[in-house]
Amino acid sequence: MTAAPPVGAWTTGRVAEVDHTGDRLVRLRLEVADRVDHLPGQHYVVRLRAPDDYTAQRSYSIASEPADPLLELMVERLPDGEVSGHLHDEARAGDVLELRGPIGGWFTWSGEVTAVCVAGGSGVVPIVSMVRHARRHDLLDRLRVIAVARTWADLPYADELRSAGAFIALTRENLGDRVAHPPWLDEVQHLVDGAERGYVCGSVGFASYATRLLGEAGMLASSVRVEQFGASG
Repeated sequence: MTAAPPVGAWTTGRVAEVDHTGDRLVRLRLEVADRVDHLPGQHYVVRLRAPDDYTAQRSYSIASEPADPLLELMVERLPDGEVSGHLHDEARAGDVLELRGPIGGWFTWSGEVTAVCVAGGSGVVPIVSMVRHARRHDLLDRLRVIAVARTWADLPYADELRSAGAFIALTRENLGDRVAHPPWLDEVQHLVDGAERGYVCGSVGFASYATRLLGEAGMLASSVRVEQFGASG
């Protein structure tokens, strides 16, 4: 029997590092009180509380590997996003945030099967946790990554993903000799061949495209796990 995924209760996290990437992304690293070790692919809820006790919350995928002593989140600033706007514009080292996590058991990978991941834009964040876990445990041969973004600047962790062997497709600018375009089937067929499980993460439209791509490459729909979100892909 497979063990149940870890689940954490509400706690607090102190911001240890804040790093802005471009004008839309901010990387937060936090020291979490009573932290529960996570599985790659899980997420946390971040809750903001105003002086009048009004609250707003949003879920964010974990970028850090389980062995990292800090919790790492990459937040994309969304238009009119209460939580993402505050975290991007106002968060400073030393701030204390309300957190709940880790959460989720469906979209997780610890090396138990050979997997192929197709992620769009900030949808690469949970895949980065998987990549870091794979690198630490010498499992990169069991994790194939296809990362898609409009431009290089739009892709979080682009250099790290490329160094880990990810196939990167840009749709609005050329990358080396590769002309801007979503992944062609023949470019990724070898990454899907032999994979036992697929992971898709990105916007609703991207998730539909990526799931179809895996299907055209021969992967059964029942083997694909999808995590999608609103306009942030």
